[in-house]
Amino acid sequence: MKTGWGSQFGAAAIAAFVAVGCSGGMSGPGHSHMAMAQTGSPNGANGATSVTKAAELRASLTYLMGEHILLASSATGAALAGRDAQFKAAAAALDANSVDISRAIGSVYGQGAQDAFLPLWRRHIGFVVDYTVGVATKDKPKQDKAVADLVQYTQDFGALLASANPNLPKDTVAELVKTHVLTLKDVIDAQAAGDQPKAYTVLRSATVHMRMIADPLAEAIVKQFPRKFGA
Repeated sequence: MKTGWGSQFGAAAIAAFVAVGCSGGMSGPGHSHMAMAQTGSPNGANGATSVTKAAELRASLTYLMGEHILLASSATGAALAGRDAQFKAAAAALDANSVDISRAIGSVYGQGAQDAFLPLWRRHIGFVVDYTVGVATKDKPKQDKAVADLVQYTQDFGALLASANPNLPKDTVAELVKTHVLTLKDVIDAQAAGDQPKAYTVLRSATVHMRMIADPLAEAIVKQFPRKFGA
């Protein structure tokens, strides 16, 4: 990391921010939301309806994806403003969310898929770190490289999901994730400019878009495992 970032936000903030992108995860209490996708009906009766299982899967993925964008924007906003305590808390929660998303994948595809998914998911957070550092230090080449890395990442992510589920075309997934990373970039730009109304307007759009990732993912999983989800 550049010394400009360190002088502005402190070594502790750097370490925590980088940890979001590449360190081992820690899942805090209250973050096992995907357990909902594995439960039966609310009253615990045997033979829960397929509609309930599919709906719970969709709701769980929507929740986790929405939480991801909100925690990411909280971490970047706090980092850019030098709010160290908020930043460290948001960064830790963001990584816990990453672990939970990987567990959601593992609950369907197994431990191997979970282990492959988590570092790949964290990689895009690392590129967001790079972009935020570039913005904070006014390093345009660093910003440009981070954006290029994020765009390439969408192809890698699309390929992983397509390899796991034939109902998830690589190009479709890549385009959805590309919109995610670019809308998050817009949030960071607005935060750096001190334009809070724009930051929150863009954040709302970015949050809504996460459902556009969660919905087709849930639908594809239900279609791939009709017995598990009763489709």
